[in-house]
Amino acid sequence: MIKLFVGLGNPGPEYEATRHNAGFWWVDALARELRLHLSHDKAYHGLVARGTVQGRPVWLLEPQTYMNVSGRSVAALARFFKIQPDEILVVHDELDIAPGEAKLKFGGGHAGHNGLRDIHAQLGTGDYWRLRIGIGHPGVKSEVADWVLRKPAPEQREAIEACVARTLQAAPALLDGDMTKATTLVHTSKPPRAKPPRPAEG
Repeated sequence: MIKLFVGLGNPGPEYEATRHNAGFWWVDALARELRLHLSHDKAYHGLVARGTVQGRPVWLLEPQTYMNVSGRSVAALARFFKIQPDEILVVHDELDIAPGEAKLKFGGGHAGHNGLRDIHAQLGTGDYWRLRIGIGHPGVKSEVADWVLRKPAPEQREAIEACVARTLQAAPALLDGDMTKATTLVHTSKPPRAKPPRPAEG
């Protein structure tokens, strides 16, 4: 079962609406759903909420260390509360998935994502769960750094927010540890198809 939900992003108002903060958006939405309040905790270098769901403890975490050193925050909380890597879900932006879509996976590499890279290093393993929120790719590798730190176009932001709302439906299964059901819910949660344009009246 997932005991620790981590959303990745960068702190500060200048980054709030940027693509790199999609993980924060998801954990914010989960906090609202569970009626939990995230507050700053210096010991864990982040915004933290702790609650009880069906008699089991659950933690929400948004590292405030900046993306590249997210692992310091995740490892501090996980070690203190003895949360195992396979009980952690890290929610992050994903270039290789279109806005409006998401994938749930366990383990694997960091694929160049600096937040994941540091979590790998600090936990000493890549064996944790990830929820990859699609933000799309600019098409040119040299533009990636700028792309993730820019605000998405309004229709992309709308698609990402709709994806957050849909994938939150997997939260009960994640909390129960039914990862097969959670994966099915995330992967069958497709954005609605665009309506064809209405023919012009002649």
